[in-house]
Amino acid sequence: MMGTVGPSYPVLVWFVRLIVNTFFRRIEVVGREHVPAEGPVIFAGNHPNALMDGFVVATRCGRLPLHFMGNAKLWRYRLMGAFLDALGSVPVYPRSEHGDAASHEAAFARLFEVLEAGSCMGIFPEGISHTGSQLARLKTGTARIALAVAARRKVRVTIVPCGLTYMHRHRFRSQALLQFGAPIVIDSVWLTAYAEAEVETVRRLTDHLAGALAQLTLNAPDWETLRFIHTARRLYKPTSARLTPGTYVELSRRFVERYLATATEPDMQRIRNDVERYQAGLDLLGLRDHHLRESVGVLDAWKGVLWRSLAVVALLPLALPGALFHLPVGWVAMTAGERLSYDQDDVATLKVITVVLLLPVVYVGVGTLIGLGAGIWWGLSVMMALPLSFLAFVKIVEVQANLTLATVTHLRLGRFAREVAELRETRGQLVARVREVADKYADRSLPRVFSRSEFD
Repeated sequence: MMGTVGPSYPVLVWFVRLIVNTFFRRIEVVGREHVPAEGPVIFAGNHPNALMDGFVVATRCGRLPLHFMGNAKLWRYRLMGAFLDALGSVPVYPRSEHGDAASHEAAFARLFEVLEAGSCMGIFPEGISHTGSQLARLKTGTARIALAVAARRKVRVTIVPCGLTYMHRHRFRSQALLQFGAPIVIDSVWLTAYAEAEVETVRRLTDHLAGALAQLTLNAPDWETLRFIHTARRLYKPTSARLTPGTYVELSRRFVERYLATATEPDMQRIRNDVERYQAGLDLLGLRDHHLRESVGVLDAWKGVLWRSLAVVALLPLALPGALFHLPVGWVAMTAGERLSYDQDDVATLKVITVVLLLPVVYVGVGTLIGLGAGIWWGLSVMMALPLSFLAFVKIVEVQANLTLATVTHLRLGRFAREVAELRETRGQLVARVREVADKYADRSLPRVFSRSEFD
């Protein structure tokens, strides 16, 4: 039946989950209690990271199957189209790209069937994947689908807002936060308003959803302001505190809100200027704030480099087979992404899709060849060992990257000792000033993120 998924769906979801768990070191999920256990749900999220956004939501929402709406341009590539079809995705044709020929009738009809069968759909109402510092204006499609399906009175539709925040969007083995907001139930109040004024109600529901997403995401007027906020947040944070993705986003969101409310205050303008000068000094030396947070002795610093080197050596025997089999897959993925598209989001998507489809082929192919030559049990053993070797390979790449970064940083700290000492002194003064200004303009109705003892 249209709207359902095929028998390959569980296998594809397993591979998607493997990709997500490999790419991210940690994904924190907040508010999963807001996701209804049954009934039709529309997951509506912001869209900062192309295909990876759908992967994260699908593997962490707790409801499968999940049918995503996707730009029809992704179906231009046969391999990707086949993959998206197997996942039950639905192509849509944005008017901005397809002109007057664009039509949503077929997509809407399929999504109506999905929701009326009690299943779930995912949509990114911004309409495009982007790296802006705030939400783009939402399209009305999500509200129109929810209201139109609910108006048929066959099912009760719920919209669940999803906020996606990546601590380092493109960095391998970074962290992410997926936050589910309070559900928006399309009840009799919404349906009565929809029957009386369709266009106005669609717009009102869209605005309501936009407000809900704004509460789940970071929104600053420009990247310069957001960069200032991140630097100020690092200075404010107690040295002993370890931020989870949830705390990271909550603290950053409070800083944005209070800064925007007090940006014209003289002391706020002064602290911003001084923080930005401090950040410029770090950029000039190629350092980060945490490098100056604590003064580490030369022996301790190089001891860390030594331990990372030993970790690389220990993992090397297990990782080498992973490198031999997976590096060619990575090369094919990079080549396919670069040659088949000039759109940056398409490039990233093509790379991910190519890896997802090629890895099982490589595993089964190698296992079959070994099985034919040495016996079925050897073939099965190799097929099971290859994913473990891949994980070891991933870990060694992560450790090697950290090792290189640590080595370069320690060399810079030694070479620019006088400049580092001056910046460290400036940092100490800024820490006290940032905390003073933050406490002065804090929202007293909210509980503190850190206790007084943590600052002491």
